[in-house]
Amino acid sequence: MKFVQIIDFETERLDEMEQLVEEARQGMAAKEGGPTHRILLKDRDTPGRYLALIEFDSYEEAMRNSADPDTSRMAEQMGALCTREPRYVNCDLVESSDL
Repeated sequence: MKFVQIIDFETERLDEMEQLVEEARQGMAAKEGGPTHRILLKDRDTPGRYLALIEFDSYEEAMRNSADPDTSRMAEQMGALCTREPRYVNCDLVESSDL
């Protein structure tokens, strides 16, 4: 079953955060497992608040990715760019469709 992690975070330094994500994406390109899809949402009602939806092929793949030292390092760097501690929500993907 596909798995999605939602990261709810606030930052005033989105450009720097996006640069970290791009560097991580390039580093993960040669690795198997990692995220398969990413959606970044901007909260229209709360300035500086974002939701990142990160999709994986399975919960197990997501946990392997989370245990990777490179992922931990990136999360730490991203956390330093946030104005509050990020909140993580772990979800099984029950259904996805285009409407």
